Amino acid sequence: MRDGAIVEALKRTSLPQCGPRCPNSALALPVLIQIKEPVQFLLEDLIEHRRHKISSWKHLRNTRLLVILSSPLIYLCVLPFLMVDASVALYQLVCFPIYGIPKVPRKDYLVFDRGLLAYLNTIEKVGCIYCSYANGLLALITEIASRTEQHFCPIKHAHRLAKTPSRYGKYLPYGDARAYRGKAEAVAQDYSDIPPETK
Repeated sequence: MRDGAIVEALKRTSLPQCGPRCPNSALALPVLIQIKEPVQFLLEDLIEHRRHKISSWKHLRNTRLLVILSSPLIYLCVLPFLMVDASVALYQLVCFPIYGIPKVPRKDYLVFDRGLLAYLNTIEKVGCIYCSYANGLLALITEIASRTEQHFCPIKHAHRLAKTPSRYGKYLPYGDARAYRGKAEAVAQDYSDIPPETK
């Protein structure tokens, strides 16, 4: 697609084309994508993005058959993800206020901004949205579990973990009964490092 045609196509998109600080130069025109915070692309970057877009049909033709045949197994996982999502959301909604645990905001973990990238075709956008949901959901659940663990069982493990929960630094030493009996209640309520707007 020639640059002029790309520019015209971009003008017809639903993306906001220009903020209040638009320069006069056509190739310096910022495009603001309102998601969490504005993401700015120069018009020349958007033209470059459209140049690198591969059609969904070409994408499929260049994909190995076994990858295509196995893809339904990936997308079947959306059903258990949705069920776990609903269960954990209900748990947090009902139980966290009872326990005095600050809620984990979904918006910090479930971010769907890659679907707006002009160089992705429809198949790639669907894949990116799905991966954003799956990974964001698992990160959200991990944080909810970490805050729950801090409340009910704030004890470090005897062995090194490959990855520790975000609240692990507040947990009490393994095998220190005195610290557990003397400090567990205080640790269970110590969320002072979480900003008030997310509580």
